[in-house]
Amino acid sequence: MVKIGVLGAGHLGKIHLSIIKQIPQLELVGFYDADPLTAKKIATELNVQSYTKIDELIEDCDAIDIVTPTITHFECASKALKKTRHVFIEKPLTHTLKEAKKLLTLANEANVKVQVGHVERFNPAFLTAAPYITEPLFIETHRLAQFNPRGTDVSVVLDLMIHDIDIVLSIVKANIKRVSASGVAVVSDTPDITNARIEFDNGCVANLTSSRISLKNMRKTRFFQKDAYISVDFLDKKVEMVRLKPVMGDVDPLAITIDLGKDKGMKQIFFENKTAEPNNAIKLELEAFANAILNNTSTPVPIEDGYKALDVAHLIIDKIKLSSIAEDINNGQ
Repeated sequence: MVKIGVLGAGHLGKIHLSIIKQIPQLELVGFYDADPLTAKKIATELNVQSYTKIDELIEDCDAIDIVTPTITHFECASKALKKTRHVFIEKPLTHTLKEAKKLLTLANEANVKVQVGHVERFNPAFLTAAPYITEPLFIETHRLAQFNPRGTDVSVVLDLMIHDIDIVLSIVKANIKRVSASGVAVVSDTPDITNARIEFDNGCVANLTSSRISLKNMRKTRFFQKDAYISVDFLDKKVEMVRLKPVMGDVDPLAITIDLGKDKGMKQIFFENKTAEPNNAIKLELEAFANAILNNTSTPVPIEDGYKALDVAHLIIDKIKLSSIAEDINNGQ
């Protein structure tokens, strides 16, 4: 059993605390929150020990679950890694790329397990679709959310789009050739709606759109590949597929077919709705973290993956800044 402590008892931290209590491989030692009133309330509500000092909680644990605001991730993770504690850290890995590089070094020196909370990897819809996604040629993502002040301390790229950046990077095993992006700040000081285009060396193109000022919520990704279209609805947990298969033998007169010419013959169109088995994605990722520690295996979302996603996110943010400067110049400002 792994003794674990949680840093941060806000909205997501409270969820983590409740779920950890349900995982047999984990023993919840306690938690820390910077707000004394929140700490007192959560300690009573969940019957969990509240610590007043981060260092004391780290000292009593084998692993630390970091669910604090992004700007504090580096400080919290550094403390834990320097004490050679295993670390689960919510996305994004850190606030800056410089901090992420330092964490990479600390994690390698500590030789412990580090997992980044890119929870969409454990979404039942994605887990169902993943075996069918082989070599996508074009990827279209839309992650739209209604406005919520929580999360506006960072750009929508780090708040929302980074989920899809991680999913795309986990699927496309190729180097990035080019990135272009644009975005605007509407209700906060950083971009609230952003579109990015990522081109890979293998010819795949990913077009990502994220907004936190939408009238409706949407989390959908569409994958286009040879003879297949796969739609993954991360919000409603649905998978829709359209696949082309060669017609073998006599053609069913009621089937939908396409005649591709003499050399390529005929192909039949198959429409499929795959059932995504319900799961608790957060519980699944925390169980995976515990099992990696107990079995001495790799974590499913290692720190290197968190770094890569953050690297691309900051590249997109930089492109947005350049685009904004160019627009100001063109407008004579």
